[in-house]
Amino acid sequence: MQSMAATGRAIDRRRYAAWRRLSWRRLAALLAALAGVVYLAVLAGIYVFQERLIFRPEPLPASYRFVLADVHERRIDVGGATLSALHLQLPDPRGVVFFLHGNSGNLATWLTDTELYRAANYDLFMIDYRSYGKSSGRIESEAQLRADVLAAWRGVAPQYAGKRRVIYGRSLGTALAAGLAAEVQPDLTILVSPYCSMAQLMHEQYPLLPTALLRYPLATCLDASQLRSPLLLVHGEADALIPIEHSEQLLAVAPQAMLLRLPGAGHADLHRFRAYTDALLTTLKTL
Repeated sequence: MQSMAATGRAIDRRRYAAWRRLSWRRLAALLAALAGVVYLAVLAGIYVFQERLIFRPEPLPASYRFVLADVHERRIDVGGATLSALHLQLPDPRGVVFFLHGNSGNLATWLTDTELYRAANYDLFMIDYRSYGKSSGRIESEAQLRADVLAAWRGVAPQYAGKRRVIYGRSLGTALAAGLAAEVQPDLTILVSPYCSMAQLMHEQYPLLPTALLRYPLATCLDASQLRSPLLLVHGEADALIPIEHSEQLLAVAPQAMLLRLPGAGHADLHRFRAYTDALLTTLKTL
């Protein structure tokens, strides 16, 4: 009888062990399924709310007034929206710099010092993208964004026929500037803190996310490779957001380009470096 009881207990222990293994496998499968659901939800959120991740607009009230000498407010009608723009106009300029800013702020934060352009004797034209500053509407696609930039360019460029026309992009705006420049071939393109493509930047910063999710590929290298006119690249060697290797890739696809490396400069402070202002001033004056 004792032998039978012992045998029964051994069987019970084996059953219990088997039940525990099965329970752990079921729990692991459940956790894996939950992780998969969460991952898919994250991917869906990134795809749907992509604009909120890429663009950081800061609106301004309609009553806001820019108080800068020789700077005039302009309005540009585009499909379903109106873009706000600022136009520095000098008495007899050598040309115009068409400026496309980064992903945050607005014209009030980007246009704070016009002395560089005055010293070079260039007008400056700068726009706020949809939902930035006093611009209406909202960004819905890369095609829409590029169409807005082209409309703004076509509104101002004819005023400078026979003069120097420069397209300038900074950070996010470098892809838009390169795309516009590839289409209109200006006298000079300046890309400050550029990226080769948004897809590459996404892969570097978030390697677990598939780049197929990206609705804004913003392929700067591809557009820069189609440039036939001069290209100046400016990049901080201490840029932790967009590494200088991106500018080196641009240099490889656009052989006519020149790369100004700024030791010690990061992503948002390049304009504080004397080498930056001296290079821009010299480049504009000798163009």
